Amino acid sequence: MAPVGSKRGILERLGAGEVVIGDGGFVFALEKRGYVKAGPWTPEAAAEHPEAVRQLHREFLRAGSNVMQTFTFYASDDKLENRGNKLTYTGQQINEAACDLAREVANQGDALVAGGVSQTPSYLSCKSQDEVTKIFKKQLDVFIKKNVDFLIAEYFEHVEEAEWAVQALKATGKPVAASMCIGPEGDMHGVTPGECAVRLVRAGADIVGVNCHFDPMTCVKTVALMKAAVEKAGLKAHYMAQPLAYHTPDCSCQGFIDLPEFPFALEPRILTRWEMQQYAREAYKAGIRFIGGCCGFEPYHIRAVAEELAIERGILPDASEKHGMWGAGLEMHTKPWVRARARRDYWEKLKPASGRPLCPSMSSPDGWGVTKGHAELMQQREATTQDQLRPLFQKADAKN
Repeated sequence: MAPVGSKRGILERLGAGEVVIGDGGFVFALEKRGYVKAGPWTPEAAAEHPEAVRQLHREFLRAGSNVMQTFTFYASDDKLENRGNKLTYTGQQINEAACDLAREVANQGDALVAGGVSQTPSYLSCKSQDEVTKIFKKQLDVFIKKNVDFLIAEYFEHVEEAEWAVQALKATGKPVAASMCIGPEGDMHGVTPGECAVRLVRAGADIVGVNCHFDPMTCVKTVALMKAAVEKAGLKAHYMAQPLAYHTPDCSCQGFIDLPEFPFALEPRILTRWEMQQYAREAYKAGIRFIGGCCGFEPYHIRAVAEELAIERGILPDASEKHGMWGAGLEMHTKPWVRARARRDYWEKLKPASGRPLCPSMSSPDGWGVTKGHAELMQQREATTQDQLRPLFQKADAKN
């Protein structure tokens, strides 16, 4: 077990041209397993059910992850207390437990611990920079106390709030990654991916990129736009992508949240492991060296990324002991027609069927056009009432 601080840091690895593999979507994975409530999407499980969080960390480590990101998504007090969410643990307790779990598992392999902060309800409710920054700093106090290896500002829809987060994170002296949940159209106020990236680098981010909201190929395209703009501005940065594990060709500016299937019927959109290998290759070709996943990513998806880049990394993940490359394990199957699938060209050419008669191939996103400052986005500590829900139901029905 490596002692804290003995491993090469994130910037050392990226600076040497190494591929750093992130983990996957803890919120969605643990919701499916019964440890996270959809709606709040808050990470109480780090304190309530540490064994579940620990096991998921272990599975991602075994699959090839070099980064154990603390399960602190939406763990700011203003989010934990939003819309009647009842908690038995404080934000500090959740953040501390998440750091301890990530460090415990990271020390079982060659992995780093990243402390993450994300967008806040306070920003959506038009609170000031000082008020929002105080929320970030409260989480940062825990990350510094627990001596995480680097920091991530992730899942930001508005570049202004992301800049505030980066500035707060940079003040700690730790390496900072900044990841926005945007696509090629840019943030929720139309700021282009390129401009977002330039602003984040100037704010102090060492690594910039995107996470969540869009499928892998869309995210690679978005990061490529960021990279081009940063280089044109004469700046330097490393690049990261942690996309969805879902196909989103029909999504608009806000991504998969606008899909009618969000969040409980997205399974038909999941990428196969072979499509994840294609993502890993395209990300690498685009100059992205921090390659991971977000919502929908399971350990086998990360294993696919690690296997695709095994030559570049010089190592296969431990989980490959139970997985033949390109279906090679099927050579041992009892049925001859299944043994005939033990080859790369079969899986690369496959067009998976949905098995759902009359299902459309794509959906019509909601696209309500609501963002920061709109009355319907003002956040509250009290539970949403039926009187508040009724006009939303009516508005949704009128669009369908």
